[in-house]
Amino acid sequence: MTRRVYFDHSATTPVHPEVVEEMYRFLKDNFGNPTSLHYFGQKARKAVEEAREKVAAAIGASPAEIVFTSGGTEADNMAIHGVAYTNRNRGNHIITSAVEHHAVLNTVKALGKQGFTVTILPVDQYGMVSVEDVAAAITDKTILITIMHANNEVGTIMPIAEIGRLAREKGILFHTDAVQSFGKIPVNVDELNVDLLSISGHKIYGPKGIGALYIRKGTRWRQTLFHGGAQERLRRAGTENTPGIIGLGKAAELAMANMEKEAAYLTRLRDRLIREVTEKIDHVRLTGHPTKRLPNHASFCFEFIEGESMLLSLDLQGIAASSGSACTSGSLEPSHVLLAMGIPHEVAHGSIRITLGRDNTEEDIDYFLEVMPPIVERLRAMSPLDQETEFALSDRCNGCRASHSCHV
Repeated sequence: MTRRVYFDHSATTPVHPEVVEEMYRFLKDNFGNPTSLHYFGQKARKAVEEAREKVAAAIGASPAEIVFTSGGTEADNMAIHGVAYTNRNRGNHIITSAVEHHAVLNTVKALGKQGFTVTILPVDQYGMVSVEDVAAAITDKTILITIMHANNEVGTIMPIAEIGRLAREKGILFHTDAVQSFGKIPVNVDELNVDLLSISGHKIYGPKGIGALYIRKGTRWRQTLFHGGAQERLRRAGTENTPGIIGLGKAAELAMANMEKEAAYLTRLRDRLIREVTEKIDHVRLTGHPTKRLPNHASFCFEFIEGESMLLSLDLQGIAASSGSACTSGSLEPSHVLLAMGIPHEVAHGSIRITLGRDNTEEDIDYFLEVMPPIVERLRAMSPLDQETEFALSDRCNGCRASHSCHV
């Protein structure tokens, strides 16, 4: 039987057994509607509020500042739309970056067709936004800055605290998409200087279909997406997803308890993977920042190969990986993140993302390092790309290996 190795934890994680156990109780017996006044409803309400406290504690917030959503995409949309329309009398300018998740990019682009002005900032070769570029983009019409905490495709951790400090000095609301960072590295809303922050359950061994939006007390924000009942203190209409909320609360609690130990373990696996891949395989580039990256995240571009072919070949060997965001896996276009980093189209097509999880082992890394080099060799032998031309381009960098971070 083919060995199975799961290396796609940035796309989704398996649900933790303790989370499953907690959720099961509210799927089987504790089925009440949290808005009902009777015993069954109030039992569910108590559990929802306990979960809210756990999520709030995980990010240093007050429970009243947490709004449960259907996931990170809804949380991003609620944050951006809510700030934009509520503060439209103050200005119409929004700042974001070129490497945001499409839940943010497509939202601000849609607002750009509705009378708002959007500035999309460039990034450097590591996918990092410059604080200086943010400062230069601010105008007297700027009402919102939205920059992700950590990039989902290349793992780069952004200077959010510095950007948040700048936004606060200028009196501008600041939102960060922390879907990938939450549960993996410390996320504290006061230390990050954020006014709004988005998280998702299924990235931290919780269930799919649940997330949360943090809204700092006093923030000028109004719900604009849903109209209906008075749930979530009038901030998000619709019957609460009680089992999902319970699962998110338990997953957040477990993440906080295990974060330091798991981060150290995953960093060790990640660093070994990066080191040996770049040593054993020629013409491979590490993408993202070499040190300021998520502890479980390794991403590469393999020249002269298409990423899809690599992924299919790995899958035949029992290894699950991805070529970038799961939300754009059906696209034939190379990653907008890699292109924004200055990586050429033909190289960006050869991207692969390895994201590790709590159950991965040294033996999993051994297996990947065993099967990956022959896959690369076989696919390159079949590649129609003119390798002599590509090698000549690499010579312009004084013959350095293609695992460098410069871009021809």
